[in-house]
Amino acid sequence: MKRTISDKLAILADAAKYDASCASSGGQKRSSTDGKGLGSSGGAGICHAYAPDGRCISLLKILMTNFCIYDCAYCINRASSHVERARFSVEEVVSLTVEFYRRNYIEGLFLSSGIIRSPDDTMADMVRIARTLRQQENFRGYIHLKTIPDAAPELIDEAGKWADRLSINVELPTDKGLSDYAPEKSAQTIRTAMAEVRNRREAAKERSHRGRRAGRFAPAGQSTQMIVGADAAHDGEILHSASRLYSGYHLSRVYYSAFSPIPDASKLLPLKRPPLMREHRLYQADWLMRFYGFEAGEIAPPSGMLDLEVDPKMAWALAHRDQFPVDVNRAPKELLLRVPGFGTRSVERILTARRHGVLRYETLVKIGCVMKHARPFITLPGWTARSLDAQDLRARFAPPPEQLSLF
Repeated sequence: MKRTISDKLAILADAAKYDASCASSGGQKRSSTDGKGLGSSGGAGICHAYAPDGRCISLLKILMTNFCIYDCAYCINRASSHVERARFSVEEVVSLTVEFYRRNYIEGLFLSSGIIRSPDDTMADMVRIARTLRQQENFRGYIHLKTIPDAAPELIDEAGKWADRLSINVELPTDKGLSDYAPEKSAQTIRTAMAEVRNRREAAKERSHRGRRAGRFAPAGQSTQMIVGADAAHDGEILHSASRLYSGYHLSRVYYSAFSPIPDASKLLPLKRPPLMREHRLYQADWLMRFYGFEAGEIAPPSGMLDLEVDPKMAWALAHRDQFPVDVNRAPKELLLRVPGFGTRSVERILTARRHGVLRYETLVKIGCVMKHARPFITLPGWTARSLDAQDLRARFAPPPEQLSLF
């Protein structure tokens, strides 16, 4: 039976929900307000993100196909899976993107795919979709392509010419995990492809001796995704892996996706998904590494697993009670950033405000600090933290015990 476009869309949009790496912050700004194109793209974000004016910006998030020649144990679209299959043609994806935009449903496209025939054939079709949208439809919206590491470098090079962002999934946090669960994939090949994207992006920023820049290349950068809880990697290993990816490949984002049990699963996989709070804590820890000056080794406790009851910044403060209270009027920026309840913006406001006078408790409230969290860790005129041990403080911030259900 021949499938309709609607049938394919239902199957392939649902199949794409497992990919979390589709945010678009940092994209090149393009607009069709001059009447010469179609769509628009801004740096605020598209995939379930919010623009500065509060608008929720969306994109068409689909797989080109969920057929796949690989048999990765953790993937619902693996070759041995019995899921319902479908495949879009290049022309169908282009038409869907344009028609959805004209109906004001979307402002961009996130395109991934299973591997059909070969990595090169699949990547070539994805590149043709992006090229057709840009050249023939003059589409100026956001495009994110999930690239295939095994594809030829020239295909990935062309993908970056048309797409705003490229992403290459490392799949699992450790090389051993990847070899155990996806033996057809190579961690080294993935890293090589990521390095090529990094090098090409750096080259695109350079100017020639005449002052000309090379052509644009994935201006919103590259991202990746790790599956959490499918293998035995603990949070410390995951954070160290993310730290190496950020420093080695200049990634824009690392995404963490909690493993979800799939039909006809391999016996290697766990029967239950990890707590969603674990995924949330990893994102919080990732934020600390990117914006607060924390190292991966500082955040993960000796057990290797992040505390699910309190956030990583609070957990660090409780474990290093000897470094508090902090004098808000004298402490350097690096130490202020480690105070629970102080965000990056509030720390900048503190540094600005204290140039003009002594800060008091009321000043921090006006600045927007979360004083409920900050109070035990700071001192300033009008406020002195009470001397409490870490256990007393933890009891204050951890959620109360719950009665578990028997059913």
